[in-house]
Amino acid sequence: MEDGRQLNTWEGYVNWRNRPVMRDQHGGMIAASFVLVVEILENLAFLANASNLVLYLSKFMHYSPSSSANIVTNFMGTAFLLALLGGFLSDAFFTTYRLYLTSAAIEFVGLLILTVQAHMPSLKPPVCAFTSTEIPCEKANGHKETMLFIGLYLVALGVGGIKGSLPPHGAEQFDDTTPQGRKQRSSFFNYFVFCLSCGGLIAVTFVIWIEDNKGWKWGFGVATVAILTSIPVFLLGSPIYRTKIPAGSPITTMFKVLFAAVYNNCKSKNPNNEVIGMETTTSPSTDSIETGKEESDAQVKVPSQTLTEDLKFLNKAIAEKPVSPMLQCTVKEVEEVKVVLRIIPVFMCTIMLNCCLAQLSTFSVQQAATMNTKIGSLKVPPASLPVFPIIFVMIIAPTYNHVIVPFARKVTKTEMGITHLQRIGTGLILSIVAMAMAALVEIKRKKVAVESGLLDSAEPLPITFLWIALQYLFLGSADLFTLAGMMEFFFTEAPTSMRSLATSLSWASLSMGYYFSSVLISIVKNVTSIVRHTTWLAGSNLNHYHLERFYWLMCVLSGLNFFHYLFWANRYKYRT
Repeated sequence: MEDGRQLNTWEGYVNWRNRPVMRDQHGGMIAASFVLVVEILENLAFLANASNLVLYLSKFMHYSPSSSANIVTNFMGTAFLLALLGGFLSDAFFTTYRLYLTSAAIEFVGLLILTVQAHMPSLKPPVCAFTSTEIPCEKANGHKETMLFIGLYLVALGVGGIKGSLPPHGAEQFDDTTPQGRKQRSSFFNYFVFCLSCGGLIAVTFVIWIEDNKGWKWGFGVATVAILTSIPVFLLGSPIYRTKIPAGSPITTMFKVLFAAVYNNCKSKNPNNEVIGMETTTSPSTDSIETGKEESDAQVKVPSQTLTEDLKFLNKAIAEKPVSPMLQCTVKEVEEVKVVLRIIPVFMCTIMLNCCLAQLSTFSVQQAATMNTKIGSLKVPPASLPVFPIIFVMIIAPTYNHVIVPFARKVTKTEMGITHLQRIGTGLILSIVAMAMAALVEIKRKKVAVESGLLDSAEPLPITFLWIALQYLFLGSADLFTLAGMMEFFFTEAPTSMRSLATSLSWASLSMGYYFSSVLISIVKNVTSIVRHTTWLAGSNLNHYHLERFYWLMCVLSGLNFFHYLFWANRYKYRT
């Protein structure tokens, strides 16, 4: 009876009370569904402010357009980069369950601070008119600026912890040893992006309408209530969650293997420092040693304990006589480090796409603000532009999951149908098209400004903002293909001990894209001011920017990045 109970338990997982979890009682799609609902609320809270923040900083905190864009990209970049910290803590010390609850509380405090600042005029710069371009408005400084940044970066810290713990927590609810479990997990990642879009849809319509018509104090207030509500919703799933037991720092293992490999390669000519070849393994953790079975039998039954030929320099990390017991490495550890090193180039190739996505919350919003934002008698806030790609994602995500993937599985006769790397590559191509489209639309917008004599005016241009929706549509599609593909790719390919950290690479790519956008804007401003004495991206009037040249530059960089991606994708061998 006891043996049957042990077979029915999830090895390496516990419930919220740190007790063993049962296969027929914990995990599955119902448990993951709570995560999906929580993601709607979490992304509502985050995107409601991020998509419109550039206008709040310029209109109410009186920063210049380029400064506002940099503050937003730095804020969002930090939030997504901190997902790496969240993923690391989930793998090494805390469960994803506890880390989510802690991170949500931190984000709640940050949003509360921003809500209070937006509510009290004494905590903001004095109101001023934008009719005069010669007399600049007083921007936020001193304690007002300090309060703004404390609130923003507490939100960033909370968002980072949530992004690093929530997706792997949902993905952990499925049994990856069965085809059914793997298919359900793939569906989970598709619907995770779908729920991201659901939260975003509410954010860029309802919440932004509140910010523009009722005031930012109410907009921040809705976001604060949303993140607070997500906590009890998450807790409702506690009885059926299964959570991976933290296995210690995966970073320590990686550095140990790398250092041992470098040291042993340098000493390889020394006969006293022989390394183990492909035919032997001395991992003390193998079942063959514990049961006394022959090593050859263990190799047949446990293929993961055999060194592979790729990245052969790491094989020398395994030495018969290591210089220190601390540098004793197992075959499993070496192979896991190889997996991580193989996925890093793929990760690096996605950064440029996310640099393009950064423009959707900065320059694209500012472009739309100069145009006619009316659809009939309805006036649409510029920050609600993301509604177009969001609705498209909400349509295409279920279609992809229930129509395209099953069809691809029948055609290719494979479990995946469409590989992760093919999805990512499709997103990269769409980002190139989006940047070309953005450049052409900006040329048209400026031409209208010149022809209508409104180049130096703050009046809306006689051109509909729906032109900007084209770049949103292509970049939104790129985001759908790439983000879901990256999350599943990193989670599936990574070693079990570092799945949360690996999944966080998806958000880290977003982060580095936002940071690279800030760096690229600064470089373009400096170089163009030296070469032409007139910068492309400076001043308070967007009509005097050469934004179309900046978009063409990003189009070219995205094209070069795609060829770089093809180089690595064609050489990648899936672990499973």
